[in-house]
Amino acid sequence: MNAIEFQNLSKFYGKHRGVESLSFSVKKGEVFGFIGPNGAGKSTAIRTLLGLLQPTSGNAKILGHEVGDGVKARTKVGYLPSEVNFYPEMTSLELLEYHAGLYGIADATEKIEELAAYFELSLERPIDDLSYGNKKKCAIIQSVLHEPELLILDEPTGGLDPLMQNRFFELLESLNDKGVTIFFSSHILSEIQRMCDRAAIIRDGKITAIEDITSLLSKQMKKVRLVLKVEVELALPAGAQNHHCTGAKHSFDYVGPTAALITWLSKQDLVDVVLTEPDLESIFMNYYQR
Repeated sequence: MNAIEFQNLSKFYGKHRGVESLSFSVKKGEVFGFIGPNGAGKSTAIRTLLGLLQPTSGNAKILGHEVGDGVKARTKVGYLPSEVNFYPEMTSLELLEYHAGLYGIADATEKIEELAAYFELSLERPIDDLSYGNKKKCAIIQSVLHEPELLILDEPTGGLDPLMQNRFFELLESLNDKGVTIFFSSHILSEIQRMCDRAAIIRDGKITAIEDITSLLSKQMKKVRLVLKVEVELALPAGAQNHHCTGAKHSFDYVGPTAALITWLSKQDLVDVVLTEPDLESIFMNYYQR
């Protein structure tokens, strides 16, 4: 049985499309990426999957339960939304103990304290006094406290500093090693590269491609800027496009194997070279739309 199944799922807000004809599945035990620029439809798809929104047409299943039967499924799901809102007068400890009670966990104090120490979260301060990053830590703990079979994460690293991001990824890796399925929605390509086995790419509410990460990396575009020692006519490598030249300074986009690009660069008479990762919007425009 798949952990998640989208079956020709569409969600419209009146005449405005949220998502349209989504059809793909996530295997049990998989770390699956869901990537696309902001506004592509990632959150709409997730909220419809969880039964928080009613689909316009089509269906979806979580752990074998259809969207309309989401209450049973959600007992086995941990959900981390992109924006977190809690009861402001509660402390983190009170909120997390309340959450544990909803799942029938009699005494979760020890586990709460262990996770709070791991993420350096104060449990005694009112939630209204916490920074956005600390509220996000509380939400992370809440999403894993009841030991779900499936974690659904929507832009989960917003507000976390690099140290906490790394701890979060290490936690996810340890949970996946125990068999937890992870559905990881993000617009940050490096996060998907680190965490995921496969990824569905969504643009304007529609799935553009479903790729395994190895294949995606082999097609990934890089932005290349270089300065030559002298002005010469440059013979670009295969896969180069959008070339711009000002004197000895050159820039272009490159799609192809990284090793081939490095080999080509090693043969140039360089003063300086910079390789940068483009945003996903650039990748879509330069690769998937083609």
